[in-house]
Amino acid sequence: MTRLAACQYAIELIETWEDYAKHLAAIVAEAKAKGAELLLLPEYSAMALTGQLPKDVRSDLHGSIEAMQSLIPSWVELCEELAREHQILFQPGSAPVKDADGKFRNRAWLFGPEGLIGYQDKQIMTRFEREQWFIDAGVDGLKAFDTPIGKLGILICYDNEFPMLGRRLAEMGVELVLAPSCTDTLAGSYRVRIGAQARALENQFAVLSSPTAGDAPWSPAVDENRGRAALYVPSDYGMPANGIVAESDSDAVSESTLLIVDIDLADVARLRTQGQVATRRDWSEQFPG
Repeated sequence: MTRLAACQYAIELIETWEDYAKHLAAIVAEAKAKGAELLLLPEYSAMALTGQLPKDVRSDLHGSIEAMQSLIPSWVELCEELAREHQILFQPGSAPVKDADGKFRNRAWLFGPEGLIGYQDKQIMTRFEREQWFIDAGVDGLKAFDTPIGKLGILICYDNEFPMLGRRLAEMGVELVLAPSCTDTLAGSYRVRIGAQARALENQFAVLSSPTAGDAPWSPAVDENRGRAALYVPSDYGMPANGIVAESDSDAVSESTLLIVDIDLADVARLRTQGQVATRRDWSEQFPG
């Protein structure tokens, strides 16, 4: 049995690095104290760093992501230190990162008890990211990460809405998909939920979701946030009939809360050969000839 923690993460205004470091450390410590082996935070969780910028900078969409670049190396270092200190798998959400080619990409790192495991860039950009924020798609493709709890993959928010991305992770042997998300409407949060549940159904793996939460009027990037933390699995033998192992209580909260959930990934994997249906096996039958 594996215990997972998914944070319904409130974007708070935190104006100093010292206070931010304490804030993040407290969340990781709480997850560890509750027995979690893995902690997931949401897409663009790192935008909380922009609270440390001058008011006129943090209130500017493009100015804030440019100015926060100086904070990201320290943030990555802090996340790695917390994973090592608490001996936990830690996916701290994502950040808009300016690469050497001058383009910004939405990047999610994964850390473990031994330090950095790797990172995953978002593959498909939403309209907001493409047309207003000018964030580019990742160029390295999808990755699978070997960890003490099994092989993990990361589908960032909108990526969960595309079947072939989930299928690619299944073909890479992924057992648990981490789905950090950031949506500003209930409709957006439902799109991610429905996509994540569909990917779990099609590929017979588990999907853990962590959303941003609350209102942050000081940030033009993450000013409104809706969504629930959840763990999704195929609807099949030994699993909940609705495919939801656990889900946070509300789509609208003002404080960060942890969803703690236990799952036996071997039970999920067993469905691929012993389930009522064999969606993973039968995938190719969609394509006659």
